Amino acid sequence: MTDIAEKVVAGDIRTVARLIRDIDDGMPEVRKVLKGLYPHTGRAYVIGITGAPGVGKSTLVDQMIAHLRKRDKTVGVLAVDPTSPFSGGAILGDRVRMQRHSMDQGVFIRSMATRGHFGGLTQSTRSAIDVLDAMGKDYILVETVGVGQDEVDVVRSAHTTVIVVIPGMGDDIQAIKAGILEIGDIFLINKADREGTDKTLSDLRLMIDMDQKKYDRGAWKPPILKVQAVFDQGVAEFLEEVDKHAKYLAETTGGVNFRRTKLKVRQELGEMIKSRLIEEVIDRLTDSGEFERAVESIVEGKIDPYTACENLVFPALT
Repeated sequence: MTDIAEKVVAGDIRTVARLIRDIDDGMPEVRKVLKGLYPHTGRAYVIGITGAPGVGKSTLVDQMIAHLRKRDKTVGVLAVDPTSPFSGGAILGDRVRMQRHSMDQGVFIRSMATRGHFGGLTQSTRSAIDVLDAMGKDYILVETVGVGQDEVDVVRSAHTTVIVVIPGMGDDIQAIKAGILEIGDIFLINKADREGTDKTLSDLRLMIDMDQKKYDRGAWKPPILKVQAVFDQGVAEFLEEVDKHAKYLAETTGGVNFRRTKLKVRQELGEMIKSRLIEEVIDRLTDSGEFERAVESIVEGKIDPYTACENLVFPALT
């Protein structure tokens, strides 16, 4: 195990912050450290929180931290914002409210804004989860800024995925139906004092009930809860549902090791191989000058990009 890995396992906050920054920046040397950390992972419980911008995810996460700390649990938070122009570590937008926990040694908060390196947001977030896991955090909360494909892929790494909506979202509920309904383990209607709460609850229940046959076979049926995160109303009850889901996983999939079931490992390993292959091929073609020559040939109209791609990729793989 490297010196950096040893410091991470010992809980050194500065080392962890630097390592996650390097992961966010796509530094290739982090792989050696991550290899050393992997045997120390698999103990943290990961909760993914996703939903459209403005539904109050950061307020919810802030209250979750407070409740988990009252249980004497340590907490890591990864706030994932793929659109952010800031470097890793910036506290984005209303996430500044979480800063009331910044002096708490049992809480570690980090923003990730990964773009421009191979493997992208999903792989870098998974790696950061492993770092916080190896650091010894009991819970890791992964908050995403929206509900795009990147964000959906990110929260697939969680044990429990929470979908947050607000009343009156209208077409956005249909978007949930089309995109992320299948990954939601718990649905929260935040700002539940607003008009339209019961309609939103009814719409969600209707969509969830469409899979009743699956639930009859023993699958987890996602509960729908009303909360007002800003007033800390319903948050304790929500965390009780998280506990119930954790118990369900423990009884059906091996609990925390759910992230290491064959399905999860197959998906993660496949993506890792894909990103590593792309990185190696691009580096090789760039170093040899072939990539740039192909670009110029396409610009000059000497070749089409499809043929150029075939000419570059196939020889590089042999």
